[in-house]
Amino acid sequence: MTGRYYVTTPIYYVNGAPHIGHAYTSVAADVVARFKRLAGYDVFFLTGTDEHGQKVEQAAQAAGLEPIAFADRVSSDFRAMYDAMNVSYDDFIRTTEPRHIAGASALWERIAANGHIYLGAYEGWYALRDESFYNEDELVTRPDGTRVAPTGAPVEWVREPSYFFRLSAFGDKLLELYETRPGFVEPSSRRNEVASFVRQGLRDLSISRTSFRWGIPVPGDAEHVMYVWVDALANYLSAVGFPDTANPRWGYWPANLHLVGKDIVRFHAIYWPALLMAAGLELPDCVFSHGWWTIEGEKMSKSLGNVVDPRDLVGEFGLDPVRFFLMREMPFGGDSDLNRKAIITRMNVELANDLGNLAQRTLSQVARNCGGVLPEQGARTEDDLALLAQAALLPTVMHGQIDRRALTDALEEVWRVVRACNAYIDRQAPWALKKTDPERMAVVLRVLVDALRAVGTMLQPYMPASMDALLTQVGAGADERSFAALETPLPAGRVLPAPQGIFPRYVEPEA
Repeated sequence: MTGRYYVTTPIYYVNGAPHIGHAYTSVAADVVARFKRLAGYDVFFLTGTDEHGQKVEQAAQAAGLEPIAFADRVSSDFRAMYDAMNVSYDDFIRTTEPRHIAGASALWERIAANGHIYLGAYEGWYALRDESFYNEDELVTRPDGTRVAPTGAPVEWVREPSYFFRLSAFGDKLLELYETRPGFVEPSSRRNEVASFVRQGLRDLSISRTSFRWGIPVPGDAEHVMYVWVDALANYLSAVGFPDTANPRWGYWPANLHLVGKDIVRFHAIYWPALLMAAGLELPDCVFSHGWWTIEGEKMSKSLGNVVDPRDLVGEFGLDPVRFFLMREMPFGGDSDLNRKAIITRMNVELANDLGNLAQRTLSQVARNCGGVLPEQGARTEDDLALLAQAALLPTVMHGQIDRRALTDALEEVWRVVRACNAYIDRQAPWALKKTDPERMAVVLRVLVDALRAVGTMLQPYMPASMDALLTQVGAGADERSFAALETPLPAGRVLPAPQGIFPRYVEPEA
C-alpha cells in the first residue's frame, strides 16, 4: 500500500435535481479515486448532499412537503445519478444525519472556544439563491436600476441578530497560505482571484440565522441555526469521524483533494481554511476548481430549459462513452461546450476507430491465426521495443498528470500510445506476415496485445465497464489489472475469449 488518499466532491444542494455539472465533478473525482486505488493507495472518496438552509425550506414548501421528506427525495435522486454514472464513492454523507450534526456542532464549539465567534447583529445585502452575503461594492446595477449579486442573484437588505466568525483576523494568514503553498488553490487563475479578493480586506462573516428554522441549531443558542456554508463545509470532517479522533477514518484527514466548481471556490479557498485555522485543524492539500459546461453554446439554466440530466445522455450514447467525453472534451480547469456533434465525433473517431478498431483487428487475428491463444513474446525488433517502452511509461507519466489534476492530458497520453499502436500494426502488417513469416506475425500480435493490456489497464478509471471487457479479451485476470501488475507479462499459451466489439460506431437514428 502506497499511502492514504482522501478525495471529495462538493456536497450538492438539494433545492434542485442533479444535472450534467454535478455528474462532471463526480466523474472527475471518481477518475482520481479509481486511479489512486489502482496505483495501490488506500482511498476514501466522499460525496453527498447539502440539505439545510432557507432555499431548501422554501423549495419543500413549494412542493407541499416537510423539509426532511423533500431532502430525502432529492438526495435519493442524487444517489441514483451517481449509480447511473458508475461513481465509486466510499461514503455518501447527508447533512441531516446525526453524525454530521455532531461533527458540525463540534467544529462550531471548537472555533468558539478559541475565541473566534461573537454575537452581534447583521445588516447587509443577502442573496437567497446563493445563500451568501455581499458587500455594497460587489453588487451589480442592471440597466433597469435593480441591484443584484455578482452572480446575477436578486439581493435583499437583511437585519437580524447573528453570530459572527472573525474572518477579518485571518486575511494575512490566508495570503501567507497562498504564497507558501501555491498548490492549495488550483488552477493558478483561481488562486489569483481568491488572493485578490482577500487583499481587498475581509469582513467578519455572519454565521447564523434566526429568520428560518431548517438548519443545525447553534450550540448553546437554539434560537439560531448555523449558516448553511459552515454546516456544509463541516461535512469533510464529519464524514471521517470528527470530533472522534480515535475513529479509524480520522487517519484520512487532511483531505488530499477537494474538487469544486468555480462558483463555490471562494467558500472553499477562503472560508474553509480560515475555519480550520480557527479550530486548530490541519488544512487540506488542494482545492481544485474546474470549469463549467455550456449547452450548445449557451449557459445552462432552468429558464432556458436546457438543463441536461446526465442519465438522458447515458441512455442515448452509453455510460462509458459519456464518461470519456466529459473527461476528454474539456481541458480540466477550463470551460467547454456540450453538444451532440462533439459527443458523436469523440465516440466514432477515438473510441470506435482508434481504440475499438485496433482491439478488433488485433484480437481477431490472434483468434484466427494463433488458435485463440496468447503467443510467446519471442525475439523483438527495435520497432517492437519502442512501442512497448512507450506503453510501459504510461503509469508514471499519467500519475504525474493526475497529481497535477490534468485529467484531460492524462487521457491524451493513452491516446498517443493508441495512435502509435495503429501506426505499428499498419507498418508491420501481420496479415501479410502470416504467409511470409508466421513466427514474426505471432511476435507482432503479442506486442499489440501487451500494448492493449497497458492501454486497457490505464483507461479503467475513465471507462471501467468497457475496459473490464477489453482486459478480459486480452487475457488479464481480475488480479492482473493494477498498475503494478503490468510489470509481470501475461503467460503465453493462455486461451483468449472470442473477440467482441467494445465500441460500436454511433449512427444517428433516422428522424
